[in-house]
Amino acid sequence: MRGDGLGLRAAAIGAGATLVLDTAGLAIKKLSGVPPLDYRLVGRWVGHFPKGTFRHQNIRTATPVRGEAALGWAAHYTIGIAFAGLLLTVSGVDWAEHPTPAPALVVGVGTVAAPWFVMQPAFGMGWAASRTPNPGAARLRSLRTHAIYGLGLYLSGLAVSRFSN
Repeated sequence: MRGDGLGLRAAAIGAGATLVLDTAGLAIKKLSGVPPLDYRLVGRWVGHFPKGTFRHQNIRTATPVRGEAALGWAAHYTIGIAFAGLLLTVSGVDWAEHPTPAPALVVGVGTVAAPWFVMQPAFGMGWAASRTPNPGAARLRSLRTHAIYGLGLYLSGLAVSRFSN
C-alpha cells in the first residue's frame, strides 16, 4: 500500500480491527455466555434515519426495518473504518508504516464515547447505559469492547505495514 493515502489504509486497518473485535466477541460469548451487540439493532436505528427518527424509547421494540441485519453490519464496519481514519488523521499516515500500540489503544478506548453518548441514549438505554439493569457492567463491557477494538487497530496496523513494505 506504499503511496496510498489515508482512505485505503483506513479501510484495511479499520476492517481488520473490526474483525478482531467481532472475533473476540464470539470468544467472549462462548466463554461467558454474554453475547455481543446485535447489529440488527444498529441497522434498525440507522434504518429509521430517513424517517427523521434518531432516538427511540426502546430500540428492541421499534418497528423493524427491511434489511436491518445487513444494514447494521455495514454500519458497524463503516464506523470501524471511520475510526481508523481518525487514528490516521490524529497520528499521521506514517503511523501505518510503523504502528505503535499507544495511539491505537487511546483511539480505541476513546471511541467508547460513541456508544455512551450517542448510541445508548438513542437506543433508549440512557447516557452511558444509565437506564439499563446494571449500568456499571454495561459500561465495563463497552470499555472492554473498545479496548479490544484499539488492540485490533494496532494488530491491523502491523499487518498493513508488513504488506505495504
